[in-house]
Amino acid sequence: MNLKKIAIAASLISLVGGTVIGCSNGSENGNTATNPDPNAAGNTATNTSAQSKDGKLRSVAFTAGDLSNPFFVLMGQEIEATAKKIGGNDVRTTVVSSAYDLNQQANQIENFTASNTDIIILNAADKSGIKPAVEKAKEAGRIVIAVDTGAEGGVDATVTTNNVQAGEVGCQYIADRLKGKGNVVILNGPQVDSVIQRVSGCEKVLAKYPDLKLLSKDQNGEGSRDGGLRVMTDLLTTFPKIDAVFAINDPSGVGAELAANQAQRKDFFIVGVDGAPEAIKAIAAKDSIYAATATQNPRGMAAKAVEVGNDILNGKKPQSPTILIPVKLITKDNVSTEKGW
Repeated sequence: MNLKKIAIAASLISLVGGTVIGCSNGSENGNTATNPDPNAAGNTATNTSAQSKDGKLRSVAFTAGDLSNPFFVLMGQEIEATAKKIGGNDVRTTVVSSAYDLNQQANQIENFTASNTDIIILNAADKSGIKPAVEKAKEAGRIVIAVDTGAEGGVDATVTTNNVQAGEVGCQYIADRLKGKGNVVILNGPQVDSVIQRVSGCEKVLAKYPDLKLLSKDQNGEGSRDGGLRVMTDLLTTFPKIDAVFAINDPSGVGAELAANQAQRKDFFIVGVDGAPEAIKAIAAKDSIYAATATQNPRGMAAKAVEVGNDILNGKKPQSPTILIPVKLITKDNVSTEKGW
C-alpha cells in the first residue's frame, strides 16, 4: 500500500438505536478520518520524525476493538476532539477498527508507525499477541498509549477503567439482591485484558457466597448484541433455573435481555458494564429485567490517553504508567439521577 496515495477525510458516524449505522468519509479540512478500512493509515509520510521533535502534536491514530460498538465510536470522537484542542485543527487523526483481529491490528500499527504518527492509541485485540507490533512502534520512536485494556510491548502508559472494580460492584449487587443464594451466569466476551479483569472481579465476589452457584462463565458473547442474544439463547435452553446474569458489557447484556424476551423468561435479572445509553434506557423501564450497569467513561479515558501522550511528547512522563478510572453502579434506584455516557 502506498501511504502517500491515501486520501484522508473526516468521518460521519451515525448512531441510531445505540448501534453504528455507517462510516463515511467527508471533511472540510481533510485532516481527520474514521476509517472502515482496518488496515488504512490516516497520516501521510509528510509528518517526519524530525517534525515531532519540537513537541507539537501533529498526528494521532486510534485502533479500536470494534467500531460497531458505540462505546468505541465515542472514544474515537473524543480522541479527535482532544487532539484538535491541544494541537489545533491541523492535527491529523485516524480511527480504525481491528474487529478484534490481531493480524489486522498489527498491520494497522505498522502503518501508523510508517506514517510517522506522533501518538498511537491502542485498544488491544490481544494483550500478549500485539507485543511485537508495539515493540516495533517503540523502536521507531512512536508514543503508544494503551486504552480501555492493557497491552504488552512497552507501552508508554495505560489508561483504563478499573475493570476489576467493575466486576466487583456488579456482582456484589447480584449477591446482595439474591441474599447470597441462587444460580448465576457470567456472559463472557473477547479475552482481552479488560474483560478478563471484569470476570475476575466478579468471581472474587461470588466466591464469598457458597450458596451462589456459578452455572457458566466461559461462553463468549463477543461483546455484541448479536453475540449476547446467541449465547443467552443457548444458556436458557441449557439451564431452566437462572437467577442473575453478569454480562461483561452492555451490548451483550442487551442481547441477553432480548433472548429472555424471546424465550418469555422473566425469572432472572441482568447486570452489565459500560453505562451505555441503551442499557440506561432498559434499566429505567419498569418491565425490563436489566437491573444495573457499572458505568465506564469512554470520553474521559480517550481524552486522558491523548493528554498523557501529548505530555510524553513534550518530555513529561505520568507519575504512574497505569491510570485507572473508577466506576459507579447505576441501578433502578438511582437511574433517574445518574448518567451513563
